[in-house]
Amino acid sequence: MIKCVLVITGNPGVGKHTLARNLASKLRVEIVDLNKIAVESKAFKKSGGTLDVDTAQLAKIVKKIRIQNAIVVGHLAPYVIPRSQVKFALILRKNPYKLIAIYKKRKYTKRKAIENAGSEILGVILYDAVKSFGAKKTAQIDTTNISIKQMTQKALLILGKKSGGDNVDWLEIVAKKRDLARFFPQ
Repeated sequence: MIKCVLVITGNPGVGKHTLARNLASKLRVEIVDLNKIAVESKAFKKSGGTLDVDTAQLAKIVKKIRIQNAIVVGHLAPYVIPRSQVKFALILRKNPYKLIAIYKKRKYTKRKAIENAGSEILGVILYDAVKSFGAKKTAQIDTTNISIKQMTQKALLILGKKSGGDNVDWLEIVAKKRDLARFFPQ
């Protein structure tokens, strides 16, 4: 059973793995990569060029892992890691316009890019992390225009209880630009 020091989650492209590597080095803990576990254990189905992870199966696999004091990283963390195992969760956020550019470089399909950016706009992973882990165990970091060094410093301040994290509201920005139809096509 994993007893987490920290969960790092957020949509694809926000910097989860980069931050996890930096923090793991500073905190001298292991990284448990949920994406890697899902692929290695074949806890997914291929669907239209993407991998759809079976979160129930992944949760059972993760439950069997015997690690303490680890950073668990992955966008699926709110769906597979129980609250009792989480000391704290950082939810990384990034401006959806910047994410679209990242997804284009990663060669995501237009549909997959829009779905992920829409999820970021609505704060789906934030909502699910707060619901799964509790509001007192979660904080956000806006990674849009900061370096990895700044991101790491923000994370350490949050973990040291010297910061409550960032407040992020992409919906307001997208609505002001009258761009909702771009991210939420009918």
